[in-house]
Amino acid sequence: MAVQVYINFDGNCREAVTYYQKVFETNEPNFMTFGSMPPSEEHPLPDAAKDLVMHTELVISGDTVMFSDTWPGMPLVVGNNISLTVVDTDMDKLKAWFAAMKVDGTVEMDLQETFWSKCYGSLKDKFGIIWQFSHRGE
Repeated sequence: MAVQVYINFDGNCREAVTYYQKVFETNEPNFMTFGSMPPSEEHPLPDAAKDLVMHTELVISGDTVMFSDTWPGMPLVVGNNISLTVVDTDMDKLKAWFAAMKVDGTVEMDLQETFWSKCYGSLKDKFGIIWQFSHRGE
């Protein structure tokens, strides 16, 4: 299991990650954009989102730090733009942890299969901390 930091940006994620990559002399980032998502009739992709970073990560001093831009129009408050991500191969543990933390919390995205994970969800716990839960295949 890993608990990783996830940092969101307001449209300048690519610039920030490129900067961090140079500062820490780490791996070249692989940028997944919102435009690379499978199309959805329920959630059409606005033109403003196509080139924004949906996900990327760097290994900094041995730890993975993940990054993305926010969806256009979603508010971003610097200081509240960091979440913790629990990544595990045990789906039952992820489901139990998620169920426990959603008590008195607010579910942002219920656990579900996505195109990047068999089981992913996010919530804000009763203390206001944002947690993401993601299944990583063996």
